Amino acid sequence: MHQFIVIVLLVTYVGGIWKFWKGFGRTKFTPSLPNKIILSLLWPVLIAANKSYRQNFRKALKGR
Repeated sequence: MHQFIVIVLLVTYVGGIWKFWKGFGRTKFTPSLPNKIILSLLWPVLIAANKSYRQNFRKALKGR
């Protein structure tokens, strides 16, 4: 059961990175490669801590 939870969390994390990376152009963030990498990798922390990031993450995922 422990392995299943770890796999689900890993798939969710990588899926979030992938979706944010693909929709990055719809956000208000500066379009630079280092910025894109950092914001993609830290998405779980930034969603919890930053309202502006949450709004931009939603735009990247849903296109709004």
